[in-house]
Amino acid sequence: MRKTLLSVASYLDSFTERLGQCLAWSTCLMVLIMTSVVILRYVFNLGWIAMQESIIYIHASVFMLGCGYALKYNEHVRVDVLYRHLSQTKQAWVDCFGIVFLLIPTTVFILWSSYDYVLQSWQVKEGSIEAGGIPGVYLLKTLLFLFPVTLLLQAIAQLCRVLLTLMKSPDVDATKAEVQ
Repeated sequence: MRKTLLSVASYLDSFTERLGQCLAWSTCLMVLIMTSVVILRYVFNLGWIAMQESIIYIHASVFMLGCGYALKYNEHVRVDVLYRHLSQTKQAWVDCFGIVFLLIPTTVFILWSSYDYVLQSWQVKEGSIEAGGIPGVYLLKTLLFLFPVTLLLQAIAQLCRVLLTLMKSPDVDATKAEVQ
């Protein structure tokens, strides 16, 4: 059981890590595009709506798909006035409760409630309302579906680590993002 939990957690963590690295590079791309938009507009008096919209698409991708990565490294907003003073086992119980009763139900609800909205956008191949905009608003709306999926995958990895801690596994620390 421990080996399976560790294997699942490691696999999901590696997926989240690779996704996070791709998103980090996309922020560099976003900065380059943004710089280009400013230079083209104010130096050459040129502008393209699609180029400006691409910044929104990239930013939304980083924000929505990066939530699992932030969860992996415990970078989400948390009120830890009491949590930080708890023992590792008590922290694991708090994390287990939060994942099972708050995080997983919330992500499943977002997944369920966004499904029809995203599907309708795909059915009509929704595009930008701006002339010359990106004809792929349906791709942007797909992030509403991918966001809870990536967050749910990382929640499962975190839950596996928490369960390992609660089982008193000596080689895993649930508060860390990686196997020691």
